[in-house]
Order: sequence, then C-alpha cells, then structure tokens
Amino acid sequence: MKYKFISDSHIHSENSFDGNDSAIMMCERAAGLGLYSVTITDHCECNEYYGNEENIDYRKAIENSIKDTSKARAMYMDRVNVYTGIELGQPYQNIKAAEEVLSLADYDFVLGSLHNLRDERDFYFLEYTPQNAPILLDRYFSELKELAAMNCFDSLAHLTYPMRYISAYPDITANINYFKNELDDVLSILAENDKALEVNTSGLRQKIGKTLPDEDVIKRFKELGGKYVTIGSDAHRWGDVGSGIEEGLQILLKCGFTHFTVYEKREPKLLPIL
Repeated sequence: MKYKFISDSHIHSENSFDGNDSAIMMCERAAGLGLYSVTITDHCECNEYYGNEENIDYRKAIENSIKDTSKARAMYMDRVNVYTGIELGQPYQNIKAAEEVLSLADYDFVLGSLHNLRDERDFYFLEYTPQNAPILLDRYFSELKELAAMNCFDSLAHLTYPMRYISAYPDITANINYFKNELDDVLSILAENDKALEVNTSGLRQKIGKTLPDEDVIKRFKELGGKYVTIGSDAHRWGDVGSGIEEGLQILLKCGFTHFTVYEKREPKLLPIL
C-alpha cells in the first residue's frame, strides 16, 4: 500500500440499527486489508434516546457495542489497533441523553453527527423539491452551528450530509456553494475549538460520487486554521470497511494536509499521510 497508516475511523457493526455485521467481522476485514487502525462508531441518536417509533434501545445497543469492541480488540491486538467509538447523533437536541451516553464508557473517539433536523425525519427519508431543498439546507447549517459549538465530540461527521440525497434529484440546483458564509461559520467554530473535520468516503460509492465534505470544503477548513482531520468509510457491512480511505488520503494531500488524526482516549494522534 502507498500509505503506511491507513485507518478507518467510522464504521458500524450490527449494534447499529442499520448495521449488518459483527464487530469481529468488521475487524477481521480491517486486519485482512492491513489497516493500521479501525474505530467502531455505532449509532446513538440522542433525540430518540428516551423513546422512538422503532423501539430501538440505544443504551442497550451502545453497551453491546462497547463489549463487542473490547472483545474484538483483544482478538486482533497483534494485527490492527481497534478503538472504541460512538456516533453521537443530534446531541444538541437532547443534552441529557448525550451526557448519559458519554458516561457509559471511556471512549477513544466521539463523532458528532446531524442526521435529522428538529421535528423532521432523517434526511435519507425526506422528499426534495426545488422549493424545499434550499430551506432544508438553511435549517441544516443553522442546527449544524449548534452542534459544532458543543464540546462533547472529537470530529464532525459527514459535513454536507443532506447533499448525499439531494444530489439524486437532477432538477434541484440548490447546492452547498449557496451557503458559503454559513459553511465558513461551522468550519471556523471547529478550528477555534480544536475539533476535527471528518472526511467521509461513503459518497465515493454512492450517487453523489465524492467525499462528504468534498475537496473544496476540506481545503477551506485548512485555510481557516483547521488542524485535525479524521477519515472514515461509514461502512455498515464488512465489505465496505476501508473503502475509499486511500482516495480520501490523496484528497487530504491535495488540500495541504501532511497528517491525519486518529483518537485514543479522546486525545488526537497525528499520523503522517506518507
């Protein structure tokens, strides 16, 4: 491999409501690929923590994720570094839930995510029109600033997440470029608070065809003083572990980054890209 420290810091096991495979299978794939590290970041949607229509018990799921990650770490300790993580969805919508979840373990890594706006379903489920897409994006950036200002996470996951789905509508011209000032606000908050920006490679295997966020946004984060970047495949099945990571590292180099970051005990660990 061209890169020595290939790491995947965003994967989901079967302990996520939309995950398919066990932590052991995910780590076996990572070890087989020769990855330096892998972080299991199963979902916890804070706004749904105390009750949801799907009857998902997020506390139990996270407790199982922590146990399974510990077992996988012991099994693969000589082949790949396995870190305990969590993807904390919408923590600003239920701070009490976020605090409870974060007390369940000594996590290595916490992703902060925004999957759905207040009183809305996940962007995945929404129907988009030329009229509502700009409004939803405006609301997205407004709430994203709330999330970015919190100090409960280490890296902001898949910035530009709604575009993963809006891009599937060819008649909608709304795009992130219409929100440059709002985007700068979010990136500046991250930089000022020494938080990381995630390069999420899932878009490379989806219709949008690029990372979330894309190269222009990553470059802008560097211009605004951003120091830390993490990279993750957002894999929900074993076959996608490590997918797009090398392409993501190449983008980071183009954007002027010489290192990327993995987190251990919530502390950033800078690793050289080359």
